Amino acid sequence: MNANVRITMVMAVVLALTATVLGGQPKTTPSAQRIEIVASRFSFAPNEITVRRGDPVTITVRSSDVTHGLVIPDLGIRTEVKKGQSEDLTLTPETSGTFQGKCAHFCGKGHGSMIFTVHVVE
Repeated sequence: MNANVRITMVMAVVLALTATVLGGQPKTTPSAQRIEIVASRFSFAPNEITVRRGDPVTITVRSSDVTHGLVIPDLGIRTEVKKGQSEDLTLTPETSGTFQGKCAHFCGKGHGSMIFTVHVVE
C-alpha cells in the first residue's frame, strides 16, 4: 500500500476518533413526565396540573364510572374514555400559560362543572 494512502487512512481514523471524543455524550431528550387523571361524575382528579414548557408529558385519562371526555383546544387535546378504560395523551407544550379544558362527553347533570386546568411554566 502506498505511503500516502496509509497516511490518509490513519488521518481519517484519527479525525473520526477526535470527532467522537469532542462530540461528548449524545444529546438525549427528557423522558415524558407521566400524570394520571381520573374522570368521574362530576370532576377530574386532580383537576389541575403544572408542566414545563418544552418537556414531553403523557397524560393518562381514566374513567371510573361512565364515558367521559377531555378537551383542551389550545393544547390540541381531545379524547373520549369509556368506563373502566384509559387513554394516553402525549404532548410537548411549546407555549407557557394557563389552559382550560373540560369534559367532552355529556355525563349527567353536573357535566358542566368538569373543568380541567393545565399550567405550562418555564
